[in-house]
Amino acid sequence: MSNLPHVILQKDQHRRLLAGHDWVYSNEIDNQKSRLKSFEPGSLVDYVSQHGKWVGRGYLNPYTLIAGRILTRQHNESIDERFLTKRIEAALALRSRLYPASFYRLIYGESDGLPGLVVDRFADVLVMQVGTAGMERLVERVVAALVQLTGARSIVLRNDSSTRELEGLSSEVRVIYGPDVSHADLQEGGVQFSIPVQTGQKTGWFFDQADNRSRLVRHLRGGRVLDGFAYLGAWGLRAAKCGATEVVCVDSSKGALAAIEETARRNGLKNVRTEQGDAFDVLEALQTAGQTFETVIVDPPAFIKRRKDEKTGTAAYERINLLALKLVAPGGTLVSASCSHHLQRDEFIRLVQRAARRAERGLRLLEQGGQGPDHPVQPAMSETEYLKALYFLVG
Repeated sequence: MSNLPHVILQKDQHRRLLAGHDWVYSNEIDNQKSRLKSFEPGSLVDYVSQHGKWVGRGYLNPYTLIAGRILTRQHNESIDERFLTKRIEAALALRSRLYPASFYRLIYGESDGLPGLVVDRFADVLVMQVGTAGMERLVERVVAALVQLTGARSIVLRNDSSTRELEGLSSEVRVIYGPDVSHADLQEGGVQFSIPVQTGQKTGWFFDQADNRSRLVRHLRGGRVLDGFAYLGAWGLRAAKCGATEVVCVDSSKGALAAIEETARRNGLKNVRTEQGDAFDVLEALQTAGQTFETVIVDPPAFIKRRKDEKTGTAAYERINLLALKLVAPGGTLVSASCSHHLQRDEFIRLVQRAARRAERGLRLLEQGGQGPDHPVQPAMSETEYLKALYFLVG
């Protein structure tokens, strides 16, 4: 029997949890029976319905909107080293079955039963992000389990996401286990990349788009390719490897473009050039100059991070797709992606169609993609599904 403190939920607020959702909002807790401010951030607790029904065990942060996260619905399961080892072991078994090489997202938060934790694997280098106070308390145990199960040489802690501030946590980037490491090698689609695991975006690489980048290959017709938000050139260099006559990679970061140029050199790809600048400005300038491309790829950062960003974010998506469509040669391909959870797939398709009408271009949607299976969707939590990739034939 657990001796953890009970957190009592408001009337009927346990139903969503029983259906499989893992979040408890602060306004769903009975603050008269369970004084939120009496708990330390990250405290382990048992969640109980208004009528005394045990709902689940997890952690609590009294100072955040998402106050609680469920870790287990097994009454006899303790949150200890054995629990963490079992969860990581299951996540590793899934990825090992799906991927022939050790390059993938190993832990995807709630979808792997470890809310607040993200781990990306680059062979024997792991990059870990901890986003909640509850998971912060378990970091040492998580590291021990990861080392035991993966044989990791180094583990980099990328605790520099904005969500940590909401949880009252400090920002830091450091190697938490093993020798210092600044870059990790990765191979995707026959291209060798060097990933800046301490300084790159997020964990350094976007594994969620790997399957979509593979899907791109079937739509290439050679010719010129434009990669509008290139970062390290994952899309563009893949196209260069697969026979594009020229690939233009656009990014605002001088460092990212230097990395693309070095990767192209190392892989013997002489059909790659870079353009530094804001993607909106560069695409507009290319259109003014009368340039066209057989394939245009726009995979921007999330323009809609919160619901209040929907109006401006939707307008930004429509504008970048308008600019992209004007650059696609007749009969060419537009690949358009969104990683904004709050932009639903149907609305995303509609806004690209609106952009096409404004550009006086015809569209046919050939294929759709989402996040790879190393980012599994938890069916009871729509929040775990966010990525959309659309492949259009442009008339």
